[in-house]
Amino acid sequence: MDKAIFEKRLREQGYQTVVERDMAANTVNETHAHDFDAQLLFLDGEMTIIRSGVAHTFRAGDTCEVTAGTPHEERVGAQGVRYIAGRREPA
Repeated sequence: MDKAIFEKRLREQGYQTVVERDMAANTVNETHAHDFDAQLLFLDGEMTIIRSGVAHTFRAGDTCEVTAGTPHEERVGAQGVRYIAGRREPA
């Protein structure tokens, strides 16, 4: 998906915060949950997100949504990862 289209879609869906982030190679964020909805567009590298014991690996061009309160784990690949993250506070 195109970066500009993704950011426009986030704004239309009420995502107040949109940032570009990097995470270092092989970073692991153990199981946690956020108090906000998140949507991600992956730009470079890869990240595996594990929810309910099911792992999904995301690479450049992929998108992912994690709703508020969803327990998940994040595992960054050997090349690191760069992505755009949208954050929306629940109503």
